[in-house]
Amino acid sequence: MTRSLVSVTAIIGIAAGGLATASTSFAASESAAAKPAAAAAQDATILATQNFGLTANQAKGVQRWLKLYWGYTGAIDGELGTNSWKAMQRFLAEYHGYTAGIDGDPGDGTKRALQRFLKESWGYTGAIDGDFGSGSKAAFARFANWCVANF
Repeated sequence: MTRSLVSVTAIIGIAAGGLATASTSFAASESAAAKPAAAAAQDATILATQNFGLTANQAKGVQRWLKLYWGYTGAIDGELGTNSWKAMQRFLAEYHGYTAGIDGDPGDGTKRALQRFLKESWGYTGAIDGDFGSGSKAAFARFANWCVANF
């Protein structure tokens, strides 16, 4: 009888240990599954704001200019997000050959039109190719600094 009781106790102990391990494994896999979702949310946030190298202060200057002239209605927060880019696209469509939709996505068409603007007035000397490299960023910063000084 004692031997049977010890055997049953051992089996229960092994089963309980297995459940504890399974529970820990499940929690670990659940945590691992949550990490990609968190990373995806962070990536979406990064994609939603595109300052093209501007500081928050420079971006605020651009937002003040966009608010005054191009219908930007968002916060002056130093993050060029969807609404900032919609306002910029309205400007670029009016004067610099932007022909795609006013969608707030600073894609290649927006970047090419912005490069035309920067080439015309802000010292950009590179190709109009939608590749927003160091020359484009430097010219955009010059424009943004002018916005900070004037708005």
